[in-house]
Amino acid sequence: RPPVDYDYPNYPFKMRRALLLTRRTTARTSRSPVSHDDHSFVSSSYVSNTVFFESLRRSGFATDTTNALRTRCATTTTRFHVHNQRRDQSNGGHQRLAALRETLAKEDATVSDFVLGTSLSGENEYSSPAPKNMRDKTVRKPEWLKRTLPGGTEDSKYSKIKSRLKELKLSTVCEEAKCPNLGECWGGGDGHTATATIMIMGDTCTRGCKFCAVKTSKAPPPLDKDEPENVAKAISEWGLDYIVLTSVDRDDLEDQGAGHFAKTIKNLKEKVKGGGEGGFVSNQDKDKRILVEALTPDFRGEDRLIDTVALSGLDVFAHNVETVPELQTHARDPRANWDQSIHVLKRAKKTAKDVGGVDLITKTSIMLGLGETRTQVYEALKLLREAGVDVVTFGQYMRPTKRHLKVEEYVTPKAFDMYGKMAEDLGFLYVASGPMVRSSYRAGEFFLRNELRKREGEKMTAASS
Repeated sequence: RPPVDYDYPNYPFKMRRALLLTRRTTARTSRSPVSHDDHSFVSSSYVSNTVFFESLRRSGFATDTTNALRTRCATTTTRFHVHNQRRDQSNGGHQRLAALRETLAKEDATVSDFVLGTSLSGENEYSSPAPKNMRDKTVRKPEWLKRTLPGGTEDSKYSKIKSRLKELKLSTVCEEAKCPNLGECWGGGDGHTATATIMIMGDTCTRGCKFCAVKTSKAPPPLDKDEPENVAKAISEWGLDYIVLTSVDRDDLEDQGAGHFAKTIKNLKEKVKGGGEGGFVSNQDKDKRILVEALTPDFRGEDRLIDTVALSGLDVFAHNVETVPELQTHARDPRANWDQSIHVLKRAKKTAKDVGGVDLITKTSIMLGLGETRTQVYEALKLLREAGVDVVTFGQYMRPTKRHLKVEEYVTPKAFDMYGKMAEDLGFLYVASGPMVRSSYRAGEFFLRNELRKREGEKMTAASS
């Protein structure tokens, strides 16, 4: 409906006079011919509406009447524009769907069926319902999301790592973010490498993402200058082959912690021996240095800070986009967004190649269960591959407390398998996909370790020749 009914014969003299004054004022202001299309004339801009209601007042209408008409006009104009916007989105949606179908026609039939919703479409095949709130006891957590609490004897690797962390005043994202895989990763076993994710620069973040359990503050404690050395000491005792470093966001610092991050990485690469042996590097085993993955903040997209970490000697540069582009504002802190995260990943790879001469592996992670659609995930993966991202992980979002975002659905293991296959078909170097997978979950798995070792060997061969 038009904002106002412009049926001239039925209008009182005052209303006709108000419309005439509005036309003349607007035409004089814009120096353009007077429009005789009343609908487009008044609803075309805020200025036109403002002039129109001023003309009503000048034509003798009472203040209450003018305000009532103003309210009605604003409401109907908003509805009119919303209707047009939805219509345009619908038309655009049909075009996007057609383009998606064309792209998927070239993919594996099982993947295309999954994305379009024709497979795993039965009840609870793709996902099972999640509780409406933390007090809802009518919906139970699925069996595939249940984990045994971590623990062990005093001599177990889990207990040793935990006690040593406490002694050296180090934090892990495993504990701070309440990761369900803590016991499995720290303990190793079953042919898997024992892995821990050290969280440097303190345990308090300057941002407040709606999914994260890490503490937040505008003014966290100052950095520990001994932390780079303490991290090297702790890791040298554990006998790890692969270590993940991550950090909280430190927007309160001038360089947002990039220098501290780079110093910690360089210290590890120079001093700590890898290969599961532990100890410090000597002149005889320089080729056994530990592999380091850095899961970094976005540094507000500042190139010089991204470059500082990218050129620090790390082996894998990771930065999480967290969710699909459509849910970024819903889940992340306002200072973070999809485009900024993509820029971080692209910049790190480019700088490492152009300046350091290294084919740096880049990695990211996506949470599922926040209300994303299959198509949105597929489109997000395409954007990640276009940005040159090599590794992606998928995991189920779990609500830490009632203050955080609620879980919209529990995605089934079968659906996670399909997302993994989808990513592999798109050309990702390595994919980890499962309900309990987290961004650093089994980060030192056989494939990734071997890929890095192979690249190191090629680099040494090229140098010697």
